[in-house]
Order: sequence, then C-alpha cells, then structure tokens
Amino acid sequence: MRFLHTSDWHLGRSLHRADLRAAQAAFLDHLVETARAERVDAVLVSGDVYDRAIPPLDAVAACEDALVRLRATGARVILISGNHDSQRRLGFSSALIDAAGVHLRTRPHELATPVLLDDNHGPVAVYGLPYLEPAVGLPPPPEGTTSDPWGLPPTGPGPVTPRSHQAVLGEGLARIRADASSRGLSRVVVLAHAWVTGTERSTLSDSERDIRVGGVGDVPASLFDGLSYVALGHLHGPQLVTDRVRYSGSPLPYSFSEAAHVKGSWLVELAGDGQLAAEHVPAPVYRRLTALRGDLKDLLTSPAHERHEADFVAVTLTDPVRPQAAMDRLRARFPHVLTLEFKPEGVTASGQSYGERIRGKDDLGVAAEFISHVRNAGPTDGERELLRAAFAAATGSEE
Repeated sequence: MRFLHTSDWHLGRSLHRADLRAAQAAFLDHLVETARAERVDAVLVSGDVYDRAIPPLDAVAACEDALVRLRATGARVILISGNHDSQRRLGFSSALIDAAGVHLRTRPHELATPVLLDDNHGPVAVYGLPYLEPAVGLPPPPEGTTSDPWGLPPTGPGPVTPRSHQAVLGEGLARIRADASSRGLSRVVVLAHAWVTGTERSTLSDSERDIRVGGVGDVPASLFDGLSYVALGHLHGPQLVTDRVRYSGSPLPYSFSEAAHVKGSWLVELAGDGQLAAEHVPAPVYRRLTALRGDLKDLLTSPAHERHEADFVAVTLTDPVRPQAAMDRLRARFPHVLTLEFKPEGVTASGQSYGERIRGKDDLGVAAEFISHVRNAGPTDGERELLRAAFAAATGSEE
C-alpha cells in the first residue's frame, strides 16, 4: 500500500502580503503529478488545508480543483481539519463526497470510523483524527446533561488534565484502537494534527501557531505506539518523531525562519507484514527566501547579491543613519523585497529613556526627537520648516 503524506497547505495565505497563489498552485500541480507517477493508493492530507476558518473563494476553488485532480489519478484522498480550518465548513457534504473517494474527516465523533483500503495483503484502515481543541473541539454533551461526552473524568492527576490535548487525543486513539481491534485489523494508519513532543525545536518556525498554552498542547509520541504509520500535521518543518511518526511539513515556506527547510511530502510504502519504507519527495521551489544584511550602498552595488535578485528578500540595513527612500531603492534591484529592518552598526544607544529625551520639549521638539530616534539623525532644515508649518496649521497659530 502506497501513501503520499502532505499537510499544512494554508491555502489563502500570503507572505508579508506577497501573493502566494501561483506558488500554491505549482505545489498542487506537483502533488497531483507525484500521486500519478508513483501510483499511490491514497493521499493523506493532515490538516490546515486553509489558512483561516473562512477562506477566500479562490482558496476554496484551488482546494476543490486539487481534490478532483488527485482523485482522478486513481488515489483515494483522506483529509482532516487542522487548527486553522473550520471543521464544519471543511467537512460540509462529507457523506456525499465519501462516495466519490474523497474522505473528509473533520467531525470528532466520527474519528473511529475508518476509511478501509485493500491491497493484495488485505485491508488497511486509515483513521482521521481532526484537530481536537480540548475546550471547544469536542462534540457537545447530550441536551440536558453536563457529563463529558468522551467520558473523561472531571479532574485529572498530575500533568494530564482532562482538558489537555494529551487527554483528548489519547481518548481518541483509544477509540481508534478499539475499533481496529474489533475488526481484526493489524495495519492501521492515523492522520493527526497536533504538537508532538520529541520534535526538533530547531525546526520550529515563526509561522506556526503555538497551541501549547501552559504545556497542555504537548502530546507525547508514545501515544502513537503500535500504529503502522502516523501522518502528522501542524509543524512546518518535515521531520521524523519516530520512524513511523512523521511530519510532512508545509509545502511552502510561510516565514523567513523556514528558509532552510527542504519542503515536500512523504512517499510511504506499507508492506503486508507491516514493514514501512518512506522517501521524502521535495516540493518545487517557487522562489527562494533570503535574508540580507549590510549597508545600502553594498546591497545595491555588490555583485555578490546578484543571485538573490529574484528571491523573496528580508533586508536588515546597518547604515549608521537611516537612508532616505531605502525600500524604493532596494526594490529597483530586488523587486521581491518584503521586509526592511534598520539596525545601525557602530552607534551607541542613548542611556536615556524615550520619555526622558522628550521631557520639557514643545511639539516641534518632540517630533524632531522622534525623527532622531527612528533615523539616528535629526531633521534637516527643510524638514524642520515642514514640521513647523504642519503644527501651525493644526493649532491655528501663527508660524
């Protein structure tokens, strides 16, 4: 049985306001072609299909088109909701769509209902564990009752509280194991969207939403012991928690902290005896991410930066005085520069607080001090005249 494991598409997301629709479309084309070329039996999408609960219409159209084309390769598609997705919206018409071979698993009360696949060695059960928010993501209790519909105790000993991700996910996995046992199934695959401990903290990125408030978002890898394969979503860097528990990561970098990631999917083969083999399939690089640091003159003239002219660029300027129109000048060479930060080198910061620096000054003095604070140089004579005229116009006083 062959699976293609992907997650965290975040359709509808931009990068510092840069439009990523073409990049996301290129990845989806690649995913469809990989599924076709590798003749996979199922594509596993482990949540965060969209970037927000109410996605833009073009993101919905891109998702629909991708699911239709993936199914046309002959592969079944199993998809769960992540913490960015709306379970209700993503799971709309799931009962009807099931019949077409696209299986949307977004409802917590259906997590123990598997998608059953068959090969020459018998059945493989694929279970979808949607993102379970302990406070709001569980089915409501029966009307007129206050009991927990999952049978969790009202309080919990030690670090495992009944309203932690570990408790809720553990209960969900217990139900999955019970169902698989009742069916006599030995090959069991689970999709989940969670923050599993044992991951490399160096691979975490700025674009991931931290769901570990007070530590209750952490889920130990041992919860997944004994399963044939666990296709994880949420973290944006591809990585192995164990050989059988893996994150595919996001297909695109969604922050400059992901510049070093090799994005892609996992091509997984599950043998009849449960043996597992997995290969990382790199995703196409739409545009590289590069962080540049230096003074403006060097950035604009150095031949060393020629190879970055087509990249998405984050610039840190080190000039002792903030150059005028720096962003416009940088865009002339780097048309895809996205961020600009000013960190002057060789400048000693004032020991006074900002409040101390403006104490006792008039409006013009406060404005002049602000310019000095931002630019590391005071206003020019012309700028002072403009400020004086603006304050006079605002207050109705004589210049």
